[in-house]
Amino acid sequence: MRLLVFADLHLDALFSWARADVARERRQNLRDTLDNIIRLAGEVKADALLCGGDLYEHSRFTLDTQALLQKRFNDCPIPVFLAPGNHDWYGPDSIYLRAGWAPHVTVFTEPRLRRHQLADGLTLWGAAHCAPANTPGFFDTGFRADGGGVHLALFHGAEMSYLVDESSDKAPHAPFRLRQIADAGLHHAFVGHFHRRRDVPGLSYPGNPDPISFGDLDRQGAVVADVDGAGRVTIERRNVAVSTIFDLTLDVTDCVTFQEVRDRMAALTAGLQGYARVTVTGEVSPGLDLHLDELAAVAGGLRQAVVQAGTLRAGYDLEVLRTDPTVRGEFVRMVVADPALADDERRRILVTGLRALDGRTDLEVV
Repeated sequence: MRLLVFADLHLDALFSWARADVARERRQNLRDTLDNIIRLAGEVKADALLCGGDLYEHSRFTLDTQALLQKRFNDCPIPVFLAPGNHDWYGPDSIYLRAGWAPHVTVFTEPRLRRHQLADGLTLWGAAHCAPANTPGFFDTGFRADGGGVHLALFHGAEMSYLVDESSDKAPHAPFRLRQIADAGLHHAFVGHFHRRRDVPGLSYPGNPDPISFGDLDRQGAVVADVDGAGRVTIERRNVAVSTIFDLTLDVTDCVTFQEVRDRMAALTAGLQGYARVTVTGEVSPGLDLHLDELAAVAGGLRQAVVQAGTLRAGYDLEVLRTDPTVRGEFVRMVVADPALADDERRRILVTGLRALDGRTDLEVV
């Protein structure tokens, strides 16, 4: 059997980093990506379409989104299976309950793994989050797939060893360990929640089908999975993304004027289209007036560039300044000699003080 699997589309996402017009554009990108997914299901002749949760944002969804999902899935010519996650949790106000689904659309509605017979000898076990948080692991109750044949799972959860690789805002919703999949008698689990794609024996995270944030750079967030009679699963990745996102670093070391910084920004983003986050790093000349908020306008053909400060250090030569017989030198010697200061705090005090002594008003240390 051939399955097309995706997760973490996040329809109606806020996109708080974006301008209002860009945020609307990005939300439309996600809708277009859904159409790409359904179109791909036909192209690869999939036998079923599976979604591992976070299909939409429960706190922000519109009636238009509800109508869109109902029409797209009801019109889909193959069986559709939906396993709600923590962002699109199953409840009385959810799209999953409010929409009118065709018989071939199955929504898993319980916070435990329940069976559905995909074909003779092939069982799909699915579960739902029924609250936005505190869903326990679906294997914690001693679940075990019963009966013969091949057993697959579809749910939204956090494999605990992967948390360290994800952004700090990822909570361990429905936590589990990789070994629990095989221990439960499952041949493979298709799981949503993490936005970076992962494929290991027994487990696949599709990742974002279209990137949501700047850390989500994988563009192959649809999984074509072929399952044979012995439970072997062959994975092929497909790109269904509409958006192009870049995560760039702008090094301003040795720049003496802001015009040089602008020129480097223009060169870095030349020819790029889409959306970018630009992190500015490097050693900044003491006389450089660095205006990060003005750099986005130099970003070529990008729809929007988000500019942020990375590791920026003022290029003061402290060894030279320590020998200076003026007030500047005495200030540096006092701060450097203070044993109560941590390194980062010492640096901030030094840079702020030296800028003040230089008569500058931009005293903030980045």
